[in-house]
Order: sequence, then C-alpha cells, then structure tokens
Amino acid sequence: MEGKVAQDEITGTNGVSTIPLLTPYKMGNFNLSHRIVLAPLTRQRSYGNVPQPHAILYYSQRTSKGGLLIAEAAGVSDTAQGYPETPGLWTKEQVQAWKPIVDAVHAKGGIFFCQLWHVGRFSNTSFQPNGQAPISSTDKALKPIVGANGEVIQGFSPPRRLRTDEIPKIINDFRLAARNAIEAGFDGVELHAAHGYLIDQFLKDQVNDRTDQYGGSLENRCRFALEIVEAVVNEIGADKVGIRLSPFADYSEAGDSNPKALGLYMAGALNKYGIVYCHMVEPRMKTVGEKFESPDSLLPMRKAFKGTFIAAGGYEREDGNKAVAENHADLVAYGRIFLANPDLPRRFELNAPLNKYNRETFYTLDPVVGYTDYPFWESIA
Repeated sequence: MEGKVAQDEITGTNGVSTIPLLTPYKMGNFNLSHRIVLAPLTRQRSYGNVPQPHAILYYSQRTSKGGLLIAEAAGVSDTAQGYPETPGLWTKEQVQAWKPIVDAVHAKGGIFFCQLWHVGRFSNTSFQPNGQAPISSTDKALKPIVGANGEVIQGFSPPRRLRTDEIPKIINDFRLAARNAIEAGFDGVELHAAHGYLIDQFLKDQVNDRTDQYGGSLENRCRFALEIVEAVVNEIGADKVGIRLSPFADYSEAGDSNPKALGLYMAGALNKYGIVYCHMVEPRMKTVGEKFESPDSLLPMRKAFKGTFIAAGGYEREDGNKAVAENHADLVAYGRIFLANPDLPRRFELNAPLNKYNRETFYTLDPVVGYTDYPFWESIA
C-alpha cells in the first residue's frame, strides 16, 4: 500500500513523467515518497522556550505523506539558548508541548526529526542561567552583529572556555535531549554541528584554540562532535540519528583553514557509527542567506559517507533535480522557499510558481503572519 501511494504521488494526476525530486527513497528504516526535505528553520515563536500550539498548524501544513521534515533547533539545556523564544527539549513541559505537534505530522504520514543544538558563544548573559557567561571551546568573544544603520542587532558576552572535565556533561545534555525527543514522538534527531554553534566551535580551527585532547589536530577538533554522535547513537539507535555540518561556511567567525579536509574527515569518521544521514551545507553558502560562486563541491564528502546524504543551501527546483539525477545527493533540504510554500512538493510536481518569502517576518513573534499564512497553490490557482 505504501508503495502504491508513493507511485501515485510521483506520477501525478496528469500523468506527467517523474521528476527526480519526486521519486521515492528508502532512508534507513523510513520509506520516503519524495526527496524534498523541510530544512530546520529557527522561527522564534516558542514563547518561554516552550513549543506552542500554533506550531501544530505550521508543521502540519508542510507535511506530505512520506515526506521528511526536520524541526527547528531545540536547545539541549538551559545553557544552550542564544535567541529569544526558541524551543528546548530539556524539561518535561517542553517534551509534552512537542507531542501534539509531532502527532499532527504523523497523522499526515510525515517523518519528523528534531534538530538539537547548543549555541555556545553565540549568546549573552541574558540568555544564560543566573546571568553566567556562555560556554564555548574558547574564550574568544564574537563581534556584535551590526545592522545597516550601525545599530547593534545582537551583542555577545565573552564566553567561558569549557574545562576538559566539563565536556562529558555537555555530551550528556545532548544524549538526554535525544531521549526526550524520542519520548515526544519524533522519529529521530539531527545534531546541529554547523553554522558556528557550539559543536562547530570545536570543529573549526578559526575558533578552537584549545590545547587539550579537544583542540589542535583535526582529529582532536572533531572529537567532541563524534563523542556526541556516539552517546546519542548509544541512547536512541543509529537509525534515528542524523547530523548537519557546514565545513565551508564561516558564519559567526567560525571558518576553517582546510574545510575540505574537515568535511572529508567527518564524513569518513561518521561511518563508524552507522548514522542514518549526513546533512551538509553547500560551499556556496559561506554566509547567512547569500549564494557565492564556489569552486568547491560536496561530492567528495557525499562519496565518503555511506549513509543517506542530504544537501542544502540555496537550492531551487532545477538544481535540486539535477543534484538527485546526478547522484550528488539523495535528498535536498529546502528552507526559505518551503517556509513560503507549505505545499512545495506539490508545486514542484506541477512546476507551479512559488510564493515569495518575506524576510521581515522570519523571526517575529506573530503566531500567524509569516508563519501559517502563506497560501497553498490550490487556494490561489
């Protein structure tokens, strides 16, 4: 029955021939009906770090039978936060609040993973328990983010470098959050090891200036990430664990002097744990929201990693189809255009025009505007 439904979706009601993004795919134990993934998108509408009922509609709108969705990053502990109103998975209340959201996705036949993060130094004392300093691999502070008018949009407090003996506690926070995600009903978790957040602060040599076993050599800088992978795999099973990496990006002053070597080493090292997917950000996305021409490619990492490979970063319909057709990726994650087009797989099937996203409403607190009010193609066609 599963296969029949998937086939109907691919062929489409008008008998159009298959497009690569709409072909079925088996990701570990999960039967996907297409290869279009909802990328994890921070939306800042989880008041008091608790997921809200309006997220039920938001995720449900973007669910298709056999489609993979990755929920916005959830903090693993009370020290993990760096943005207002982002969700967590460290309290019972948060676990309970996620349940109806997950249930709504499952009711429509979706597969739902939750991204887990710790922002590390991308924070300030106002987000931290008892106003303490944010933690990181380093004590080097981030420069503030300044707007076009010179106004400081976000300021960062100088971080406190984690002692070697404190690192197991952080690893354990990821393990417990993964267990909580499964208790909330999620099908799996994605470890956020990209974009300059805590795990990336260990991976990248522009940030990591440690002299213990978590710093220095490439192997040492990757140790923290791989120990988290191991702990989470041991807790919930490798078939429920993915990871997101951005070796080529230098978001938040977190670049690396040899990103290709970093990406290749991680892709190879992850094979040992048998995790279900590796989600990697294209080299063209060096900074937030901008595409650059890049001579680099994710292909060597795709070839090195033995599980499902998800590519992300500025994809549209045409280059997404090309990535799948040429075997550069198994799945393609879409962020901003999936946000603005809740029925993105259907629009790709019909080659329908897309709603334009409104950047102004990405991070407002409004539970409807810019969140659940983007129209479906069928309602405007």
